[in-house]
Amino acid sequence: MGPSRTSRLTQMSVAVAGLALAATACGGTSADKASDDAKDKNLGLAISYDVGGRGDQSFNDAAYEGMVKADKEFGYKSDDQEPSDGESDADKIARLSSLAKKGYNPVIGVGFAYAPAVKAAAAKYPKTTFGIIDDSTIQAKNVADLVFSEEQGSYLAGVAAAKATKSKTVGYVGGVDVPLIHKFEAGFVQGVKDTDPKVKVLTQYLTETAQEGGFSSPDKGKTAAAAQLEKGADVIYHAAGLSGQGVIEAAAAKKKFAIGVDSDQYQQKPLAKYKDYILTSATKDVGRAVYELAKSVHDKKPLSGVTRFDLKAGGVGITDTNPKYKEIPGLAEAVDKAKQDIIDGKVEVATKP
Repeated sequence: MGPSRTSRLTQMSVAVAGLALAATACGGTSADKASDDAKDKNLGLAISYDVGGRGDQSFNDAAYEGMVKADKEFGYKSDDQEPSDGESDADKIARLSSLAKKGYNPVIGVGFAYAPAVKAAAAKYPKTTFGIIDDSTIQAKNVADLVFSEEQGSYLAGVAAAKATKSKTVGYVGGVDVPLIHKFEAGFVQGVKDTDPKVKVLTQYLTETAQEGGFSSPDKGKTAAAAQLEKGADVIYHAAGLSGQGVIEAAAAKKKFAIGVDSDQYQQKPLAKYKDYILTSATKDVGRAVYELAKSVHDKKPLSGVTRFDLKAGGVGITDTNPKYKEIPGLAEAVDKAKQDIIDGKVEVATKP
């Protein structure tokens, strides 16, 4: 997470500079030897989850799906580990370092909170490839910064919301008040206003920091959504991780629409009872990013530097699995046009509200 690096690398055809890893290995360290001793174990990759952990039906679960795909294809026995409540950077460094020492490669931190830990662990284990989702600041030869154009998928969510609203009021609930989640808001609001300037957008962030539970508290999401529903919102988009389940529950209770995020939340079994009211989801193919990094290491051409997953590359998008998406007059057509306009460069989506 965090602001995108100026040298933007687009699509999955981005050049891979990870072959420079070999150059970093001269001199060797005890950490290197530990990795060398473990390399024949065929352990595969390891992922360390963001707050909320596996089971969030969103961001972390998408990363898990990428790991499962890599395991099936490459015969790996990968590992995934949960964060602890209120853990420090030192805790994260210890976990990532332990995974690298055991021989996992790549080792991936899911979420911008891992930036300091990935940077430190990567320096300690230069023969291991590390990945981080949603951060583009590390700039190390053995680190792949896997970033997304969340504002583009969110723009499409805004178009859908503007077409679906009957009250001319829609809502946005962000988990934590940080630059990454601002991108979701910026794209959503722009998509709404470009489609129908008369639609009002209510916005709320749940917490100032992740440690306060903004991404892991369904009750906070439910309370925020209930307040927006009381103010007339009849479509609410969330970018709040596990907290978003509360947003969806609140919207469904009032028979109003919610828009999911990261994964296709209409198809998530734990959310099945609310699915009729999950109009669409702005997807972010975290699973693909995890898989692509694992594949690059498997192919001995490890990704390095910034790899951006945007709308043109299929890294972000919007779902149409709920039949109601296609039943609302003009919605699907408006979203398709907006998608093509973004890909063609006719629409530039803001990254800041």
